[in-house]
Amino acid sequence: MKLGVPKETFPGERRVALIPDIVPALVKQDHEVMVQAGAGMGAGITDAMFEAKGANIVAERSELFSSADVILQVRSLGANPEAGKADLDWMKSSQTIIGFCDPLSAPQSAKEMAGKGVTSFSMELMPRITRAQSMDALSSMATIAGYKAVLLAADTLPKMFPMLMTAAGTIKPAKVFIMGVGVAGLQAIATAKRLGAVVSAYDIRPAVKEQVESVGGKFVVLDLETGESEDKGGYAKAMDEEFYRKQRELMAEVVAEQDVVITTAAVPGKKAPILLTKEMVQGMSPGSVIVDIAAERGGNCELTRCGETIVEHDVTIIGPANLPSTVPYHASQMYSKNITTFLAHLIKEGKLELDMEDEITSGTLITRGGDVVHAGVRELLGMENKPAEAEGQSNGS
Repeated sequence: MKLGVPKETFPGERRVALIPDIVPALVKQDHEVMVQAGAGMGAGITDAMFEAKGANIVAERSELFSSADVILQVRSLGANPEAGKADLDWMKSSQTIIGFCDPLSAPQSAKEMAGKGVTSFSMELMPRITRAQSMDALSSMATIAGYKAVLLAADTLPKMFPMLMTAAGTIKPAKVFIMGVGVAGLQAIATAKRLGAVVSAYDIRPAVKEQVESVGGKFVVLDLETGESEDKGGYAKAMDEEFYRKQRELMAEVVAEQDVVITTAAVPGKKAPILLTKEMVQGMSPGSVIVDIAAERGGNCELTRCGETIVEHDVTIIGPANLPSTVPYHASQMYSKNITTFLAHLIKEGKLELDMEDEITSGTLITRGGDVVHAGVRELLGMENKPAEAEGQSNGS
């Protein structure tokens, strides 16, 4: 097959869907790899590096789309709502598109892609099962985000993180509190611990206590009923407002003791829950820092502004947008592995064969045959879901 890797067009996006080191294996499988000129420059990867590994450089984006059987992207239309619309003109019905599509937040984009007849897969919807771990791009990008959030906090805090015994006296370690212990939270705990901070963490899922302790953090226990806090896919579920109100009330005292608070709580397709109120921020010590990883989903802090760093009540609040793109080389390396492993899962004897009985395939498939086929996205669009037997057939694409 012909695999096309376009240059990312989302503002500030520096990642690329494929790195040169992955190309030889694809070429060995008789695939032709086409890369748009300049696609890797944001990650420090030149066209010459791609060519040296066997890829063909294509000057024009329109040529790439018109030639490729499969398009591998970081941000497909739904996750690139404005600039991504230009690609619709070049999509063709025989084409498969794989990338972040954000279909739960931008279901209309899925409908537009369906209108072009393309088969599309959304990397966000990868099920969190053992078989799919090597394809889980959300977890890969969360690892980068958790790491970088701690570095942002350390750079901003007017204190050092580690305890130091010096001739000028003892320097006390910084206190870092992580709210939300998914992949990003765990990486943030581990990174802050490596920098020498005293780290504690909280999550509505009490089952993560052991994970927190395994990377050097202390798990904070609140007197809350959390029995329904995790869905069958392993993600935190949205709770009702009464739960979050009581959680904020109990959390205020914990937050007031911290030098740094890093919030990571996000629910796929929904606005991030407010965990830090302006009153809680006001109770923090002057010079404290909040890094809100959930800023792009509305933020866990009531005062967060996405893409901005502000100071409120003498507390610095950082609302970073697209953190993985700030570490583009390794983010691209990890994503490239995820997307090509997923591609290999879909390929049988050199061509795409979609087994709709397989939960990895059916769970990530958004559009096919001119229609939106994902049940959750159809529901968001107000479309009736098709009978299960119609979707349960194994067909080639």
